[in-house]
Amino acid sequence: MLANFGYGAIVLAFFVSLYGVFAAIYGVRKNRAAWVESARTAMLLIFPLLTLSALSIVVLLVTGHYEVQYVYNVTSSAMPVYLKITALWGGQAGSLIFWSWTMSAFATAVTLRNWDRDREFLPWVIVVSLITLAFFLGLSIFVENPFERIWITPEGRQVVSMLPPAGSILATVRDGRGLNPLLRHPGMIIHPPMLYLGFVSFVIPYAFAIAALVTGRSDDRWIRLTRRWSLVAWLFLSLGLLLGSRWAYDVLGWGGYWAWDPVEIAAFMPWLTGTAFMHSVMIQEKRGLFKRWNMVLIILTYSLVMVGTFLTRSGVLSSVHAFAQSAIGPLFFVFIGLTLAGSLGLLLWRWNDLRSEGEMHSLLSREALFLLNNLLFMGILIVCFWGVFFPLISELFTGQKVTVGPPFYERATAPLFGGLLLLMGIAPLSAWGHSTVKTLGKAVWKPALGAVAALVAAYIFGVRLPAALIGFFAVALVIFVTLYEYIRGVSARRRRSGESYPVALMRLAARNRRRYGGYIIHLGVVLMALGIIGIELFQTETQGTLARGQSLELDGYTVRYDSLAIFDVQDGRNVARAEVTVFKDGRNLGTLAPRRDYYYDSGQPMTIPGVRSTMSEDLYVLLVDWQPVSEQGATFKVYHNPLINWLWVGGFVFIFGMLVAAWPDREPAPSVQRAKVRAGTQASRA
Repeated sequence: MLANFGYGAIVLAFFVSLYGVFAAIYGVRKNRAAWVESARTAMLLIFPLLTLSALSIVVLLVTGHYEVQYVYNVTSSAMPVYLKITALWGGQAGSLIFWSWTMSAFATAVTLRNWDRDREFLPWVIVVSLITLAFFLGLSIFVENPFERIWITPEGRQVVSMLPPAGSILATVRDGRGLNPLLRHPGMIIHPPMLYLGFVSFVIPYAFAIAALVTGRSDDRWIRLTRRWSLVAWLFLSLGLLLGSRWAYDVLGWGGYWAWDPVEIAAFMPWLTGTAFMHSVMIQEKRGLFKRWNMVLIILTYSLVMVGTFLTRSGVLSSVHAFAQSAIGPLFFVFIGLTLAGSLGLLLWRWNDLRSEGEMHSLLSREALFLLNNLLFMGILIVCFWGVFFPLISELFTGQKVTVGPPFYERATAPLFGGLLLLMGIAPLSAWGHSTVKTLGKAVWKPALGAVAALVAAYIFGVRLPAALIGFFAVALVIFVTLYEYIRGVSARRRRSGESYPVALMRLAARNRRRYGGYIIHLGVVLMALGIIGIELFQTETQGTLARGQSLELDGYTVRYDSLAIFDVQDGRNVARAEVTVFKDGRNLGTLAPRRDYYYDSGQPMTIPGVRSTMSEDLYVLLVDWQPVSEQGATFKVYHNPLINWLWVGGFVFIFGMLVAAWPDREPAPSVQRAKVRAGTQASRA
């Protein structure tokens, strides 16, 4: 009964979506506001309908209705309740419902805003949002239905369908397969929702961009309306990528945080275009430039969101992150092709209307450096896109799928990432409109001097790799530039107001959250870069099979194998746990317990490392294999990961900076607002 109710809510939401698209288009074409308002009401109705459907799935998961195919595939009686709830996005069908539900929540939020000033945008925002929703709901209804049940026919065959075949009875299923062990890690519980929230949030700026193209609005109003949405989307997508990196570091057992896996890259590509968009829109707002480029970027971001969802769910690429092969792949391909072609067609139609209002007068101006920043992001995007799709292209033309490994990505993107780091240090000190080598040099010499001092210190402490020295110089430059900008701003404010340094700092950041939040983001990025340089350029590893009491040596560390225990636990796992003692330069640093968990319900293992962490390094120990307990032999793999924890510290700083930048400003007083409107009107007349 509950399965029928949940499925009915999806079907109803699907038809309401189609009605909303029709009503919005009809209303705007016939100039009938009542029809547009009806479409708005339809969009508001979808969220409660999908909430009921999602709750139906959750209840089925928690109560163990294993006769429902999806419940059988992703839960078992041994799983705790919180994992049963998060199994909503632990499989293909449930994740599509969760995607649709979050999309409907964001669509509802944007629909509830005050549209009096921007009424012409409303119908087209509704159309774009509901077309996207209808596509995902159609997948859930016709291809990946989470409410299909297992039936037993009179011949004794099992049939999975929504409606019972003739003469069949509902199967009695005692237990399920359980959730994939890799998805039971806390990071993986939160990681997919963050990515989904980032993906669906970017639909809103895209919808406003299409509305601007359809209505012929060539000003930057659509950007101002979606500034907060873009920041929120970027925040969630960044958080999702960070959590995914931590999950990979904790449970995948490769000793790292990123493996250039196709699905990792699929989530990274819209982040690249979204980041370029976040920088580029500032130029349009301040200088009237890059109108066409910003449209291209947001269209690309939306399309790459769909590509990322497609790659995860189509089964066309092999990945530890991907779902099994599914029939939804071709449907995604068609939808991506149609939406991209339609968006580019609209852009070409309005191309002449999107001329820039200003001009770029200097190659060293801030807008020119922002453009170079965008080009570097696009270079990284091209490398990633080629690497992901090259196996498919090679299979199409040669019949063999040739994969592209991490060395290709690292060699191709390292100079581009290095260029981005240097720009982060230089661009904040360049002037808008016009800047010269002399003026830029005058602004940058003090931070550059600090960076050179840091470079010399790194050399004295034994760093000899040219790539590492260049990287440390770029990191130091950005840190000193960021601190320099804060010191200059706080000192100037303190001279004017007489405030104390902490008060001046707080009020300075509060008055321009976007700028100073951006500086904090830059600081977070360079701290993350410090961790990346450490693990990518200085990581070492060793492996060996040890009898009890024997040791492995690595970079001054000694890892001694002490014991091994194999036992079952109550949540359905078989645990093989080793104990090793770690020494450094003869000093006992304590005991680590690397282990391997085997889940009986799913028949899958998961490797949990033993890690000793400090701010300077991690010692990362894996239990690879073992002999019978009576022989007490075991194989270990040990990694030494210098500076890796700065990656996680930088991630926290990065997220904090985004929260500062996205935090709502106080509404100005009515008199101030009227003055701004009058000033804007006079400027437009001039």
